Amino acid sequence: MALKVKAVEKLLKFSNDPNDKGEYRYVLSPDLYTALNQEKVIKEAAQRSGVMEGVMKACWDAAGQVIKAWATEGHSVAIPGLGTMRFGLRSKAVDKVEDVKAGLISTRRIIFTPSVSLKDELKNTAIQITCIDRNGKEVKRVTSGDSGDIEDPESGNQNGGGNGGGNTQPSGDVPGEGD
Repeated sequence: MALKVKAVEKLLKFSNDPNDKGEYRYVLSPDLYTALNQEKVIKEAAQRSGVMEGVMKACWDAAGQVIKAWATEGHSVAIPGLGTMRFGLRSKAVDKVEDVKAGLISTRRIIFTPSVSLKDELKNTAIQITCIDRNGKEVKRVTSGDSGDIEDPESGNQNGGGNGGGNTQPSGDVPGEGD
């Protein structure tokens, strides 16, 4: 399997200057599939496990209720095969205890920490990039050859970066490519 990404050539402006004509750049974005609904996921899980669909739905619903209840009590809750989730928040810091109030909270968050096996699965998944020019024509395909670094906001490790070379494959009759 591979994650699909598209690189579309778009006109970008880098200033508010009205004389800035901009420059064309290829902008990467996920090539998203449709969202899978809960019923489809339950049906697939039931087929893979040999459990009846109704039983799988009951287990799925119960697990969701338990995760929600424990997370709202402040626990970090394991999600089997995926990682852990917990609730958190962002807030401002103050100098004096007298200034502590609920208004310091700017946002509430859901924090998901993937398991090592899930990170490894992502690291080992190829990324296929389809390049599309400003006229909507596919001009090139690239398959990842990067190190597969995974961003880990929890530890501050953000080893992102470029493609690291990649393997390119011309698409169709692109002049000058693959000759």
